[in-house]
Amino acid sequence: MLNAVKLRCEYLKNPIGIGVLKPRFSWILVADRNNVMQKTYRLQFALDRLFNDIIWDSGMIVSSESVHIKYGGPSLRSSTRYFYRVEISDNQGQNSDWSETAFFETAMLSVSEWKAKFISPEGIDEGDFSKGKLLRYEFYLDAEVAFARVYATALGMYELYINGNRIGEDLFTPGWTSYKHRIQYQTYDVTDMLRDGDNVLGGIVGPGWYKGDLASSFRKRNIYGFQTGLLVQLLIRYTDGREQFVVTNENWKASDGPIQYSELYHGETYDARLEQSGWNMCKFNDSAWDSVKILKQDLSVLIVQEGIPIKRQETFKPKAMFDTPKGELVIDFGQNLVGWVKIKVSGNVGSKVKLKHGEVLDAEGNFYTANLRSARCCIEYILKGEGLETFEPHFTFQGFRYIKIEEFPGMPTVDNFTAVVIHSDMGLTGNFSCSNELINKLHQNILWGLKGNSVDLPTDCPQRDERLGWTGDAQAFIGTACYLMDTTRFFTKWLRDLKIDQLRNGGVPYVIPDVLTGFFKIDSIEIKEEHSSTGWGDASVVCPWTIYKFYGDKQILEEQYSSMKGWIEYIKSRAENGVLWNAGFHFGDFLALDSRDGSNFGGTPNDLIATAYYSKSTELVAKTAKILGYNEDAETYFKLHERIVKAFQQEFYNPSGYLTTKTQTAQILALMFNLAPEVYVERTVQTLIDLMDENDGHLQTGVLGTPYICHALSLNGKLDTAYDLLLKKDYPSWLYQITKGATTIWENWNGIKPDGTMCNANLNSFNHFAFGAIGEWLYSVVAGINTDLDLPGYKRIIMKPQPGGDLTYAQMDFISIYGRIAIKWKIEHNNMVVDLVVPHNTTARVILLGAAPEVISRNGVIFTACEGGAEAEIGSGMYKFTYPYSRRRS
Repeated sequence: MLNAVKLRCEYLKNPIGIGVLKPRFSWILVADRNNVMQKTYRLQFALDRLFNDIIWDSGMIVSSESVHIKYGGPSLRSSTRYFYRVEISDNQGQNSDWSETAFFETAMLSVSEWKAKFISPEGIDEGDFSKGKLLRYEFYLDAEVAFARVYATALGMYELYINGNRIGEDLFTPGWTSYKHRIQYQTYDVTDMLRDGDNVLGGIVGPGWYKGDLASSFRKRNIYGFQTGLLVQLLIRYTDGREQFVVTNENWKASDGPIQYSELYHGETYDARLEQSGWNMCKFNDSAWDSVKILKQDLSVLIVQEGIPIKRQETFKPKAMFDTPKGELVIDFGQNLVGWVKIKVSGNVGSKVKLKHGEVLDAEGNFYTANLRSARCCIEYILKGEGLETFEPHFTFQGFRYIKIEEFPGMPTVDNFTAVVIHSDMGLTGNFSCSNELINKLHQNILWGLKGNSVDLPTDCPQRDERLGWTGDAQAFIGTACYLMDTTRFFTKWLRDLKIDQLRNGGVPYVIPDVLTGFFKIDSIEIKEEHSSTGWGDASVVCPWTIYKFYGDKQILEEQYSSMKGWIEYIKSRAENGVLWNAGFHFGDFLALDSRDGSNFGGTPNDLIATAYYSKSTELVAKTAKILGYNEDAETYFKLHERIVKAFQQEFYNPSGYLTTKTQTAQILALMFNLAPEVYVERTVQTLIDLMDENDGHLQTGVLGTPYICHALSLNGKLDTAYDLLLKKDYPSWLYQITKGATTIWENWNGIKPDGTMCNANLNSFNHFAFGAIGEWLYSVVAGINTDLDLPGYKRIIMKPQPGGDLTYAQMDFISIYGRIAIKWKIEHNNMVVDLVVPHNTTARVILLGAAPEVISRNGVIFTACEGGAEAEIGSGMYKFTYPYSRRRS
């Protein structure tokens, strides 16, 4: 038996609204044998589901490739559905039938196809207003509809309705991009929502990221514009072959509505008394509504949906409702989450519900919001007094575990409230568990950190007046993120904004989309010129490389190569002799505990960190150039990398073979980026151990050192020290946060101090994912799943579980683009039992520490001796290996 299943187009199942002229396709092999590799494939594309009208047949292609297969047929047409299927054969003489039919549908492939105009319900003088506005337009259909698509976007955020029914499930559309250069539009199938005769399109727009409060600590509002706007184009194809368009134009009408105020940071005020019943239905009297304004908006910036839409994901009922020592009525949902609270309430007309949101309680058990800074995080609902009323906000979200009920008609119960979790709709790909429940909780906290900081882009935090796409956090965490969720389109969209927001000189802004260039202030340091920082700008290199590593996607390297190269050239132009980066402002090892002045900046000198990251990114750009066939660039950057390494060693190693800086992060970066002279590697490792011993075995690292500390130890023969660090429960450590009740990852190691008091409220998010980068070590070392960079995307898997600490078992499931990879190891009765799953069309190199080849070789799998154990090459299938095992400490 052999089948091709889970067909995908550009990573998506049956997508509509594709804007790629040559889309790529993938599938997964299912077979009933081991060691299965694809031998051939054949793709067919047609305009009908029965394949009577075939437009392209690839013919039989001899290849084991089953991912990123590019369409090679005639030019695609706009607003057209295409069907495709595949048949395959394998290396064991099996042939599949045709797969189940899949489809994709194009959007408008040219900007010239837009007939609609941007309309606004606001005047140019309404930049300070934060209302949600209503828009509507009635139209008539005179025949049976065969095909209907809405193409829509907004300046701000929008919701759309046809005949009173919500179009789609996506939230906060069109999402946040670099609006001056790129505005996404969405595609919706509305064929079944239309009816013969009268119909109506309705829309709600709110300020959102476009004109609302944004980066409040640094700037105010109206960063992109002063008026919200809506753009809608409805394409209708009748069964008789005619086409009709319904578009936004001067004939639409607009009005205020019940959303009196809606801001991302501050919340929403909704007055149900101002609802206009039937406003998005036919025959509504809109004679009192206003005319709309036509906006002069350049349509060439419109792009099809590239990112992953935000959707509702799950709900939480309250765990408890209680009075605090101050007498505040508070509800605990048990999980620090991102989204909003759905309210059910009854009361008299004009009665109000008022809720405040917070992440933690203070040392006395009172509701705490000082860390939200200027973000008000408040929801107000004014009742219309008509029985049971239900409310959910429209254009705001909050990061919270607790809500404080400031006003409520009557006595509330927990049944009045439900927390709704939202995030970009990335599929879950990784799951980890082990015998230590605190580590399992850490894994869950890391996952929740990813969920909460993935509302359309990778953010630093989801609760205070910031919520920006900080590049340093993204590059620190992306490896962990790629294990946990399918991040391809999520990060690809963000990286395209990074590329277009990249400064003219090649520098990379601190946040993407860039809303800080020209004005930024931190710790009394004011930076008004173009700016870039080591470890932050390196996201331009690290992130595309990581996507390539996890998904084998060369296209991301091709797209981002000029950006990657530009970053290196930027550094080179500022570095002493082109190799030693010792100038400019840098965040450095931000939030490290070894700060010498009590500031947020760690104790490792900027020039050491900057030169180390310069070395690493230059090496990755050289490797990228080689992969892409840019041989001259590859040679140039490999030579530059050699020069940087030599300069680093001369500048930062003393004649005795020690780094001149005695910080943990200095040793870690020298080890991880291969900057330590070979003869001094052991000395550098020992210095790291000594520095940890000075802190009772604890870490002192910040945003740039923490992701690598356990890797630096385990890669250099100190696996047990890495486990000891991981398993610490006292301050500072990952598990310390859990002992303090954390359900996500904190921004600071001392977010809540051992005595229960809080650290500096100005920078004290309780949902920051950077320190959650330890997840990559859990998944790649404790569980032991890696990819071979010579065959990336897990075409060739490295399976090397490394037991340690007090763990008696660990397991990891990971859904790669080739299918499910799984490892489970457990120690029982002085034996190690290892279960493995290798997906078809891949191979794996298995390394089992502590195993003897002559003991473990069986069932056709031949192991050979390797450092520390035995290794073998295996094909696809399920395997179990058992061998005598005794714990050894490194």
